Amino acid sequence: MEPAQWSPGDNAPRFAAMDQNGHEHRLEDYMERGETVIVYFYPKDSTPGCTTQACNFRDSLDRLKAAGYAVLGVSKDSQASHQKFVTKQELNFPLLVDEDLSLHHAFGTWRLKKNYGKEYMGCARSTFVIQPDGTIGWCRYNVKAKGHVDMLLRELSVA
Repeated sequence: MEPAQWSPGDNAPRFAAMDQNGHEHRLEDYMERGETVIVYFYPKDSTPGCTTQACNFRDSLDRLKAAGYAVLGVSKDSQASHQKFVTKQELNFPLLVDEDLSLHHAFGTWRLKKNYGKEYMGCARSTFVIQPDGTIGWCRYNVKAKGHVDMLLRELSVA
């Protein structure tokens, strides 16, 4: 089965998921508050690339919040793993738990990957910007960890 492929203007998949502290995050709640949400998918807590990306979001969060954005990270790691990652890296935004891959499948980020000639299913590092009306304002699949947040800030014209 081919993964979903989303584009700007599409209605984003509605979701509800728990974060590292057991708090539920529902897209509809962000929409009701008129917030724009950046949802980024990453492969694994506490790995070099994922740590770089998370820390870049952490360090840019004040600028993003000032421009009206909320940030949610998503991986298939457990709540306990997310808690350790958040604590160790002093992350200042929620990490959503997606152990059953329902969010990955809904957003089309669980894909066939190739590494050194080996094929396997895994998370394609991807980012979605969801407008308050529930549509996707910007998205990109297979982003690089390093430099991604700076590129996103430029794309969103965040000073």
